[in-house]
Amino acid sequence: MRGTRKIAAIVAAFASVALPTALTDVGPVVQASPGNGPKAIVSLGDSFISGEAGRWNGNSDSSWKTRNGTDRAYRTSGWLGWKYDKEAVYPGTVQNACHRSDVAPIRSNTIPVQNKINLACSGAETSAIINQTYKGEAPQAQQLVPVAQANDVEMIVLSIGGNDLGFSDIIVSCTLQFSTSPSANPNYCNDDQQQVVDQNMPAAMAGVNASIASIRASMNTAGYANTDYRLVVVSYPSPIPRGAEIRYQQSGYSRLTTGGCPFWNADATWARDSLVPQISDNLRAVASANGAEFLDYRDAFQGNENCSNQAQRAGSNGPNGATAEWTRWVGSGALQGDLEESVHPNAYGQQAMGRCLSLLWSQAPGGQFRCTNTPNQGPNAMVLSPW
Repeated sequence: MRGTRKIAAIVAAFASVALPTALTDVGPVVQASPGNGPKAIVSLGDSFISGEAGRWNGNSDSSWKTRNGTDRAYRTSGWLGWKYDKEAVYPGTVQNACHRSDVAPIRSNTIPVQNKINLACSGAETSAIINQTYKGEAPQAQQLVPVAQANDVEMIVLSIGGNDLGFSDIIVSCTLQFSTSPSANPNYCNDDQQQVVDQNMPAAMAGVNASIASIRASMNTAGYANTDYRLVVVSYPSPIPRGAEIRYQQSGYSRLTTGGCPFWNADATWARDSLVPQISDNLRAVASANGAEFLDYRDAFQGNENCSNQAQRAGSNGPNGATAEWTRWVGSGALQGDLEESVHPNAYGQQAMGRCLSLLWSQAPGGQFRCTNTPNQGPNAMVLSPW
């Protein structure tokens, strides 16, 4: 149902709120409505879709300048040598810390639309979609209204729920267990953390459900019926392989000091085969209950995860997207990049996720799909199959 909208009132309501850099490119707010105005796709959610860790083309052991070509934030500066230019990868980081990268999935796909708009923000929980200001920005569902009014929005992609479950706390807990217990008598994290996940899952999925409702309400406010656009809920790729697939021995500290994957085999296998599938299955159920499409990324990085025995570090020949690790290692933030980049898809991983969106775009609306990797073939060799 279209009807007349009070655009001036909406613009005034947003005037006092800092909006993301992406919104400065959409032009004046006009009554575009479905089928009228520039075609656009939009992403909302957390760091796995905002583009956190997009600074990196794989991982490298080198600490010298561009780190064997993996650090995309280093730029030549004439005869002054090299300079660090974070804005080149995360445009707008001077204004906010959302880390929306230039290769985020919503930008690195080949979907033929005029505008690709990223409203997602690193660290966001479902509340940042629904009703809370986060990092100085209005709730993402609220930001969506002027975007939908200035564009003909064809598809919205949502990645959310992981932070509500305390995903980063799980990583920290498992890392501490590896770092502080001897290999002769390891202290695993999975039993304790599984209980935490089970306790948090209902509230997290309720938040995802409310996020979808808020997005639908915003689109209705902008004059869209639910059938005027595609709403896609995506899950999370596993950042690490199963324990038996890690190329570093679990005895000693090479997984911590060299690999950046400080997890016991039992914990890595639990994360890969239990935690990530559990999250995916729950997100799929919420998407289905709300009439949204679902894209499962759980197996998207198989063979290219951090520390996988099928992947390699960048060396003297530079990065290679086919053989590289597609997730950022667990780091301290002291030497190579920011701490929050740990275990997030790097530039190659984000391009692979973007490729999955391109494949999904070619499918009829309303389906549920999984996207899988072909190891050692690169981000463009992703395979989409129906659930």
